[in-house]
Parts: sequence; structure tokens; C-alpha cells
Amino acid sequence: MGQAVTRAVRLSAPQDEAVELGGRVPPPQHPHEPRDPLRRDPPAPQPPPPPPPHHHQHHHQHHHPPLLRPVLLHDFRRGRLQQQQHHQHHHHQQQYQQQHQHHHQQQYQQQHQQRRRYKPAVSRSGTLSPARLRCVPTASSASTASTASAASTASTASTAASFPDLGLLPPELGLAILSYLDATDLCLASCVWSELGSAELLWQALCKSTWGHCSLYRRPQPPGFSYRRLYLELDEGSLNFNANEGLDYLVSRSILDDDPGEFALFAFSTRTLAPGPLRALLAGRRHDVLAKFVGLHRFQRQFLPDALRRFLGAAPEPLAGGPYLEALVTEFARRYCTCNPRLCLTADVVYVLCYSLILLSVDLTSPHVRNKMSKREFIRNTRRAAPSVSPDFAGHLYDNVYLVGHVVPT
Repeated sequence: MGQAVTRAVRLSAPQDEAVELGGRVPPPQHPHEPRDPLRRDPPAPQPPPPPPPHHHQHHHQHHHPPLLRPVLLHDFRRGRLQQQQHHQHHHHQQQYQQQHQHHHQQQYQQQHQQRRRYKPAVSRSGTLSPARLRCVPTASSASTASTASAASTASTASTAASFPDLGLLPPELGLAILSYLDATDLCLASCVWSELGSAELLWQALCKSTWGHCSLYRRPQPPGFSYRRLYLELDEGSLNFNANEGLDYLVSRSILDDDPGEFALFAFSTRTLAPGPLRALLAGRRHDVLAKFVGLHRFQRQFLPDALRRFLGAAPEPLAGGPYLEALVTEFARRYCTCNPRLCLTADVVYVLCYSLILLSVDLTSPHVRNKMSKREFIRNTRRAAPSVSPDFAGHLYDNVYLVGHVVPT
């Protein structure tokens, strides 16, 4: 009876005690109590099986706790989005650069074609040659214009629409605009605006700005005189200018008087004459032209090296050598002493100093001379040739050439 009660008590024991003891029924309280052979212990609870692996996830995500997976996935998506935005921006930038470069190439080609089609020139015979002016479009130019692209046509039309017609403006304003053109562009403008492009006031300004002196300027103009024709004759005479036939051409057309002073003033006031023929004029049979030419220069209150540098820069081919250079230096020495009477130097001393400066500048600037002349050597050599020159003045001459540069333009 007692054993049956004990068995019933054991079977009615709470399950919490079994769970706390690892799923087993606690042993009998009495150590010497015999075990019931009919009692069966309940089986121990098994741990839950692990979840099956997800093959669609990346293998490196298994190494991180489950709570970090959404954060990593968010960062990955944000990085992909930023990378796509960067690629789109780079692609748009490349497209913009290509379009910009293509637009500039089209503009350059259009300007180049217009310059080739409208390359003007002035005829030497006094008449405007349509073949040289290219103002009348030929068949090839018409075919080229017909095969032009729509973009170039639209741009040309917009440019023409934005450019005002000078014929509709006041005459004073139209002449002021055309006054900025040279002779070639003015000939082209006369094909469009005949009255404005053929204005005598514009051609007179072109003649006097290109050739500062002509004997014809001071004489009263005969009826039917045209400055446009005078410009063409002066251009022809400048292109074919020489010491003999060129001057005879200008004298025969009554453009210049047969006087050395007029020749010198004409050569001094223009830069259209070639250096070779001008040197032949100054060093040729007309020796009085050189004296008149040098007499047009002003050397007041100028240091000797600076005045010599300026004069040789204006003289044509000063390093030609021979009697021409000697004549240039001689006339310069006389003119320099005339312009600076308080210098207390004679023309012979200035002549010696000019040659000393030329030799010094060649010695200092020539790469073939290894042993350059020192300041002490220059002072010693200069005072041997011109004892009246003070050492300080000779030293200042050396410093000017050493710091400023060659007195003869290269």
C-alpha cells in the first residue's frame, strides 16, 4: 500500500521540476528506497533543428549577425545608386563637350569658307577686277551654297538679320563704321553700299594714314580727282619702288616733286617700302636724300645708346656694311650734336662712341665670342680712341648696352 502511494506521488510531480533537472524525474528522497521496475522515465527533450541555409543570400552575410544584414543591404544599395548617378553625370558631361566642340568646328569651317570665297584684292591698273574681288558668285560658289547644311544656312540668316543695313543709318554713322576698314574691306563694302564705300573722305583718310606725305596733298586738286585712284597709284608705286624707276613713276604721276627733301619725307612717313630698295635710295647716287632723311629724326635729351638704337631701328638694313653704315653713323653723329648742343661733344667723338657701342653690343650678344669684354676693358679702349670722354660716362655707356641690349636690331 505504501509503495502504491509513493508511485502515485511520483507520477503527479510537477513538470517544472523535471524541466529544471534536465527532463529527468528527480530521484527518490530516501537513498535506500528501491527503484520501481515498472516506472519509465520520460525522454529528454531534443534541441530544435537548425534552420536550412538560404542559398540566394551572399555567402559573406553568414559571418555577420542577423541584425546587421539590413544595414549592409541598405549601404550596398546606396553605393550602387551613387555609382549610377556618377556614371550618368560623366556621360552627360562628355555629350556636352562633344556638342560644344562640334559647334566650334562648324563655325570655323563656315568662316574659313567665307574667307576663301571673299578674298579681295585691289587691282593695280586702277579698276576693280571682279575675278580678284570675288564679289560675284560663280557657278561653283552657287553649287556650294546650294549644298550647304541647314544649320549653316540658319546661322547665316540669323547673322544677316541681326546685322543692320548701313544704307538705312545716318550717313555720318555709316562713314564712322566704314572708317575702321582697310582698303580691301572698303572695296568689298563698296559692292554692297556703293555711295558709302566710294566716299572720298574715307579714301583720303586711308591715303594719308598709309603714306603720311605726298606732294600732291599740298596742291589744289584738279576736277575729277579721286583719292581712290590715288590710293591705287601709291600702292603700285610702293610695290615697284626702287631708287630709279620707282621714283620716276611717282614723279611722272605728279605724286612727288623731284626734290631730295620730298623723297626723304615720303620714305620717312611710310612703312610700305621694302628695306632693300630704300637702302639703295639712301646709299645710292642721291646722297643728299640720306642727310634729309636723318634730319627728320629728333634726338633731344636722349641718352646716346638709346638714340642710336632708335635710329638704327628706323634705318633700312643698318648692318649692310661698307660705306652705307659709315654714312649712317656720320649723319647720325652730326644730327645728335645738333639736337644736344649742351653735351659738349663733337661730331667726331660721337662718331667714335657709336662704333664703340656697336662693337660692344656685338661682343656681348654674339654666342661665338667666349671672352666677353669687361667694363674696365671697354673704358680703357674707349678713352684711348676718345681721350675727352670721362671714365664715368664711358661706364654708363657700358651699363646701358649690358642691361638694355643690342643697339642694332637683329
